[in-house]
Order: sequence, then structure tokens, then C-alpha cells
Amino acid sequence: MIKSHNFPNKAMRRVDRRSQLQRWVEMRLNASPLVLEPASADASFRRYFRVRAGGLSLIAMDAPPAQEDCRPFVRIAGLLAAAGVHVPRVIAEDFEQGFLLLSDLGITSYLRALNDANADELFRDAIDALLRWQLASRPDVLPPYDEALLTRELKLFPEWYLQRHLGCTLDPAQQRTLAAMFALILANNLAQPAVYVHRDYMPRNLMVCEPNPGVLDFQDAVYGPITYDVASLFRDAFVSWDEERVLDWTARYWEKARRAGLPVNSDFGSFYRDVEWMGLQRHLKVLGIFARLYYRDGKRGYLEDTARFAGYVRAVAGRYSALNPLLKLLDGIESKPRARAGYTF
Repeated sequence: MIKSHNFPNKAMRRVDRRSQLQRWVEMRLNASPLVLEPASADASFRRYFRVRAGGLSLIAMDAPPAQEDCRPFVRIAGLLAAAGVHVPRVIAEDFEQGFLLLSDLGITSYLRALNDANADELFRDAIDALLRWQLASRPDVLPPYDEALLTRELKLFPEWYLQRHLGCTLDPAQQRTLAAMFALILANNLAQPAVYVHRDYMPRNLMVCEPNPGVLDFQDAVYGPITYDVASLFRDAFVSWDEERVLDWTARYWEKARRAGLPVNSDFGSFYRDVEWMGLQRHLKVLGIFARLYYRDGKRGYLEDTARFAGYVRAVAGRYSALNPLLKLLDGIESKPRARAGYTF
């Protein structure tokens, strides 16, 4: 059960920061009073508010400096814009207070807009924007998506999803199996060519606008495996597609990437395998993150989507013989009674 004894203090601090943010925006725009309307929140400590002023709609970001740093957002926004990707324009910044004032990319996300009729067109635009981002890649500009970081992410799965959420403590044999599976996954991931990686390139962070798409939530960008953003785009946290369409969209990306000179595998079958193994790393990580968001951070809107990611994990583990021990491990965990019922692999 989530402990809530400190929630009132957190709520008061958030109200205080909102008032400080409003005063800061009013000073920057030389307009008062202004109304800040909640625009969105994400899995971090950041919050976003929509500001109406002089016929314009702007976005104010609140990123508490003790937990967040606005500088990467501003820096990476510049890299994306230089690459020809549509991102919010930074109008004003205050790194010490953790405030940014940004242009508004609208209210219609891909997640809200996508349907069977428009998915091909919207994903075409998303693929083209991703290619522009990747073609701008240079080493030693963004932090490396290296073995240490990929491993830290994978460890979220046993710590938060298996142990904390499912109440499952792995025995020594299971620990060895999971470690061997992690080693296989990482070997594949690290063997892939490196490019700029958005790291959360999914429909929730893409906005339907002109030029399309607008791209959000890029502050954690890194330099790493070329398939990561492809896996994020088509194996999403909040919407699933049938295998045939995912295969088709992945092939469209691959064909365009080859023509553009990006270092994708020349064999599509091998490339698709890389996408799936990279996606597996992400799926395991996200299962851990969603559990951590619930149990540590009190964010309740994520655990309901763990079944989708568990399904992704099972599908990939069942498709490749080298990963079959992972599937057997999950079967063994599933067969045992657990304290927390209702979430299965």
C-alpha cells in the first residue's frame, strides 16, 4: 500500500511552486493577471501549464531544481531544431528556479489522434522526423547509452516489478537465468550502430501539428542503439498494433533509413531481430519503471498498462530460441501464488 502521510506537504509545495511560476510568467510577458491551466504531467517531477496571453497560447514548464534540470531540455531542443525536427521553441528560461516558457504545439497528441484510417500517414511523418534526428548524429555530443546505463535500466525489472510488485524473490538458479538473459540482450543492443536516441519516441510524445509531428519529452536523449526509437514508436506503452502493421511500418523505416545512408543492417530480417531485442530491453525496463512510479512516487496511472508490456516480453522471448529460458523463468514465476494478484505475464 502507498504511504500517504507526506502527500499534503507535497501538495502544498506544488501549490507554492505554481504560484511562483505564475508570477514568473507574468513578469516575463509583462501581463497580469494570467491564468495557468494544467496542460499535462509526465512520469517525472515536471509539470506543464498552458498560458493564454495576448491571443497567444504558450506552455510554462515547472521543473523543481532539486529533482530536475532544465538545461538538457534547452540544449537538446536546439539539437532537434537544428536537425529539422519540430520542437517547442524556448521563449524564456530560469534554470535556478526551474522554469521555462515554451511555444505551444497544441493539444492533439498522436495517442489521441491515431486510428486505423490515419495511422499510416501519421507514422510516415514520425518516421521522417526520426530519420532527420538520426542523420544529425555525432559522437560525443549526447551522453552514451552504454552498458552501465542499459544495465541499470534492466535491473529495475527484478527490483521493482518482480520483487516489489509481484512479491517474488528469485532463487539463485532464477537469478543466474535472468543474468544470462540480460547478458544476451545487452550484447545485441551494444553491437548495434549508435545514433541520437530520443529515448521516449512514442505516440504520447508526438503532437499532430504543422509541420508534423511536434516532438516532446526529449530531455533524456542519448547516443546509442539505432533501433531504440523504432521499437519505442511501434511497441508503445499505451496503444498496441497487430504484428503485420508493425512489420510493415518497421520495413518502411528500414527502407528509408538505407536510402538515407543510416547504418542499419543490410538484411531486413536481421534488422527486425535487432528491433525486437532492443524493444525487449525497453519492455523489461518499463515494467520496472511503472511499478516504481506506483510504489515509490504515488503515480497511479501506469500499472494498468503493465499487461501490454508483459505481452511484448512474452512475444519476443517466445520467438527466439536463445530467449526461451526467459520465457520459462516467467512461466515459473507465474505459476507461484503471489501476494499481489491481478497482474500477470
